[in-house]
Amino acid sequence: MIRRATADDAAAIASLDATLFGADAWSVEQVLEELTGAGRSGWLAGSAGDVDGYVITWDNGDVVDLQRIAVHPARQRSGLATELLEAALADVDRMLLEVAEDNEAALAFYRRRGFVEIDRRPRYYGSGAAAIVMLYGR
Repeated sequence: MIRRATADDAAAIASLDATLFGADAWSVEQVLEELTGAGRSGWLAGSAGDVDGYVITWDNGDVVDLQRIAVHPARQRSGLATELLEAALADVDRMLLEVAEDNEAALAFYRRRGFVEIDRRPRYYGSGAAAIVMLYGR
């Protein structure tokens, strides 16, 4: 079941983030800011202290930015990322995201859900990979 994330979920989300992203993971404080800042929203799957996946967005007025979407390795390829993305897209006209040009799985995932490439940001990531900017909606 997908539910809205709250500040009480910050530590569990940060823990999953550390598992998935290592040195690039958000701290508990960063997750808390992402969940409570102006225009920020989050959804998660799991229970308090045991997060299977989450998505965080930022509505900046004219478009919603997908800040992060993540699924526990044991739940990947189960459809959970799709459920999380659908929760984030509910009532959204336009969403933007950035994904590394060498992340073929993510690019395919977003394309299947209607996102299209609109721009590239060269050397955006620490690895030197460009960011593909993708748009959902009009």
